[in-house]
Amino acid sequence: MTDYTDVNGAVRDGLEAVRHQIGEAEIRYSRHPGSVQLLAVSKRKPVEAIRAAMEAGQNAFGENYVDEGVEKILTIDNPALEWHYIGAIQSRKCAAIAQHFHWAHGVDRLKVAKKLAENRPADMPALNICLQVNLDNEPGKAGASLEQIPELLQACAGFERLTIRGLMAIPAPRAKLPEQRAAFAQLGGCMQALQVYYPELDTLSMGMSADMEAAIAEGATIVRVGTAIFGQRDR
Repeated sequence: MTDYTDVNGAVRDGLEAVRHQIGEAEIRYSRHPGSVQLLAVSKRKPVEAIRAAMEAGQNAFGENYVDEGVEKILTIDNPALEWHYIGAIQSRKCAAIAQHFHWAHGVDRLKVAKKLAENRPADMPALNICLQVNLDNEPGKAGASLEQIPELLQACAGFERLTIRGLMAIPAPRAKLPEQRAAFAQLGGCMQALQVYYPELDTLSMGMSADMEAAIAEGATIVRVGTAIFGQRDR
């Protein structure tokens, strides 16, 4: 049995450290203080760890697995929390995502957007979505190409039950900061081009523990961090 006696302190310390890193990066790259939202990735972590993060002031959580995420949402049952689905989206899981989450970050094809819109309950606000870009055109990785994004955005813009907020990407790993920045700059450039026609776009979901600084330097508004907050995950 896992011992949770010190989970509150460990999660609190992890959150404090990550928030400090974000704040320093905002200053270093002339970003407005508080312009970068921390999304705590709680996949494979118990409800107790999420509650510890809540007590430390965290209210936005990201989940990669639909069934696990829905169970946590229903168990915690706190309307003040914001739940983001950040995993690959399977068509058969669209109904559960649409009915329980506030955000879906991995929309990369029209079929998925249509199913999310069709299953979003009428008594809930429109589902916030980010279109996922496969920046490096990696085989087997989810995401549309940069060239496909304008057409996908135009097609998705007609769904009343969806609000397109921006773009999301997980670039291939790069070891050095300049290389990381160059990858994220591609996404930022695409966003700027789209904002000419869709000025309401306001979200760049990019950057994790290993490349968070580079993402913030290139305009990230949401960074997704898990291990640095919650510790290593059980496999």
